[in-house]
Amino acid sequence: MSLGTMWQVLLYITGCFVVMLGHFVVRGRRSRQEIGWCTSQASMEGKVVLITGASAGLGKETALDLARRGARVIMACRNLQKATKVLEEIRKATGNNLVEVQLLDISSMASVRKFAKNFLKNEKRLDVLILNAGIIGPSKLTFTDEGNEITIATNHLGHFLLTNILLDLMKKSSPSRIVVAASLAHAFDEGFDIDNMNVKNKSYPGSWTSYCNSKLCNILFTKQLSQYLEGTGISCNALGPGLVATEIFAKGSCDIVWTYYRVLALFSRTPVEGAQTMIHLAVSEEAETKGEFYYNCKVIDSSPLSNDLVLARKLWEKSEYLVDLKSEERHY
Repeated sequence: MSLGTMWQVLLYITGCFVVMLGHFVVRGRRSRQEIGWCTSQASMEGKVVLITGASAGLGKETALDLARRGARVIMACRNLQKATKVLEEIRKATGNNLVEVQLLDISSMASVRKFAKNFLKNEKRLDVLILNAGIIGPSKLTFTDEGNEITIATNHLGHFLLTNILLDLMKKSSPSRIVVAASLAHAFDEGFDIDNMNVKNKSYPGSWTSYCNSKLCNILFTKQLSQYLEGTGISCNALGPGLVATEIFAKGSCDIVWTYYRVLALFSRTPVEGAQTMIHLAVSEEAETKGEFYYNCKVIDSSPLSNDLVLARKLWEKSEYLVDLKSEERHY
C-alpha cells in the first residue's frame, strides 16, 4: 500500500469516527434536554424496597431518593466493601438508618438462591423490587461457574430467578411494584436467537450485542410477568434511563463503550437525571401500570420484537430451564 493510499484510509477512518462521535453528541444533548423528572412527593415510610446493584450509578441515586422518603432500603450488592461506603453516605445524607447492605452476586444462581432464602426468612414484606444491576460484559466470551454467559446471567437470568422466588411475598405485600431497568439499546437486537441466548452453539456476537440482547430480554420478561400478575395487585414495568454516564460504561471492554464513557459522558445525563424514571416507577401513583416501557417518566413504545408475546413466553420457558427453576420457587 502506498503512502498516499494509507493517508486516504486514515482520513476515511477518522471521518467515520467524527461522524459517529457527532451523532452520539447530538443524541446526548437531546437526551439531556428532554429529561423527565419524578415530581411525586409520595412518602415511602413503612415500605420495604430491595434494589440490586445499588452501590453506584442509577441504583445508588434511587436508593438515596427512596431513603429520603423514609423507606427501608435493602441494597443487594456484590462488592460489600464498596456498597458499605455508599451505605454510610446515604445514611449520613438522609438520616435514615433503615438502609442496609446485603451480599448478592446476581450472576450466580447459587448466590441468588442463598440471598432469597435469607430474605424470606428475615423479611415480612416487600413493597418494591428494583431489578437494576447490570453489566456490559467482557470482549471475550465468558461463562459463569454454572455455565451461563456472563452478560445474560447478570442482566436477565439472575433477576428472573430472584423475582420468581420473591413473588409470593410481594403478593402478600400488595399493592407492590417490580421495576426492571432495561435500555433503549434493546432496539439494537441484532440476530437475537431464543434457542441460543446463552451463546453455546455459535460464535460470540460481542459484548455490545450481548448487552442489547439482554436488555431485550428485560422487556420481554416484563411483558410475560405482567400477564402472570393479573389480579395480584403487583405492577411490573420496565424503563430506559437514557444516555447516562455510569460505571457500566467505565467498566465496558469494547471500544465503543470506552469512547462513550471517556468522551460522550460530557454530553450525557448524570446518574441523578438518569434515575428519575426508576424513581417514578417506584413511587408515583401514575406508574401503577403493567407491562409498559417507560422513558422520561412516560410510557413509550418499545421495539416491535420486545412486544412479541409469543417470544416473551418462549423466553420465560427458556429462562426456567437455564436457572433450573424448582417447583417450590414458582409463585405465578
